Amino acid sequence: MHRVVVTACLLAGVLHAAPASASSAESVVVQDPYLELHSGPGRGFPVTQVVDRGASVELLRQRTDWIKVRTGRDHEGWVNRSQLERTLTGDGDEVRLPGPTAEARTEHRWEAGVGAGDFDGADVVTVAASYALNDSLYLRADVSQLFGEFSNGWLGTAGIGHIFMPQWRVSPFVGIGAGWVYVEPSATLVEAPSRSNQAAYAGAGLRGYLSNRFLLQAEYRQYLIFMDTNDNEVINAWTVGFTHFF
Repeated sequence: MHRVVVTACLLAGVLHAAPASASSAESVVVQDPYLELHSGPGRGFPVTQVVDRGASVELLRQRTDWIKVRTGRDHEGWVNRSQLERTLTGDGDEVRLPGPTAEARTEHRWEAGVGAGDFDGADVVTVAASYALNDSLYLRADVSQLFGEFSNGWLGTAGIGHIFMPQWRVSPFVGIGAGWVYVEPSATLVEAPSRSNQAAYAGAGLRGYLSNRFLLQAEYRQYLIFMDTNDNEVINAWTVGFTHFF
């Protein structure tokens, strides 16, 4: 799993390298009946202050769906972005906050990503691309390299998937597809031939939006490998990776 850990760490470092700015506006006017300021970026943190409608707050920085603000009395706290999406600038313009909106989650068509995981005990690194037919259905192609203790190989698949609630920040999905797997034994003690077989899969997983251009996706798949001897093989696999959509 060494390659899996290294790949995941590199991807995480890329995503966290550039901090997100909360907004280009320095201050906004509250339009909700009130804002709840939490002591940290999450609903589990206690509410330390309530700001009434019509008050001005300064946007400081953003962490996922939470934005740190400062009130006119220099009190700082964290507010969920859902309470700030209807705020106005001092000129009366709507404030546009960075991050995935419901429209961005359903309007984009292309996705490309990379992930890592496990394929029946072997490490796997996957590159994937998909095209959305509509808000819920998409076509997807994957190319994976397998790194096993006694053999290495390649796996290529193409399939179709369904996202149950694409407008949600975190949404479940399912997919089916077929492809080809090529395995080349690396053992030197026993002479074993390379083999190539057709494969089919069914999978399910979760995808969650990290920013206005990236999402995190975790997927479990069960593969059926069609062997030449008619003794088909069932393989369980999982991957976790980052996806860029546009």
